[in-house]
Amino acid sequence: MVQVVAAILERDGRILIGQRQATQPHPLKWEFPGGKVEDGESPEEALKRELSEELDLEVLGSTEISRYSYRYPGKNPIELIFLRVTDSRGEPRNRIFHDLRWALPETLASFDFLEGDTQFLRQFTK
Repeated sequence: MVQVVAAILERDGRILIGQRQATQPHPLKWEFPGGKVEDGESPEEALKRELSEELDLEVLGSTEISRYSYRYPGKNPIELIFLRVTDSRGEPRNRIFHDLRWALPETLASFDFLEGDTQFLRQFTK
């Protein structure tokens, strides 16, 4: 099963979210930064690589906070792994997203998130 990591980056009570490009699958949907775990990588290693590529951010520490399987219609199931970034170096810089925002947790439900993230959002924003 393909594993996908998602970063929960928090600062001043806000969480970093990115909006996908119009040319990507699930165009203009919001998501947490991250991506697929490559062969031979741990989820933590994938998170470090993805955040370096997407945000020019060096992840120094992370903790898993949630994990579940999700199946998009017509696709094979994936395992979504949400990791809280506990330590990092650098300032997040948008390298791939249409838009990047720091959002208050209570406002996350107002964003049009990827369907796979909705279960996490329900748990996280209780």
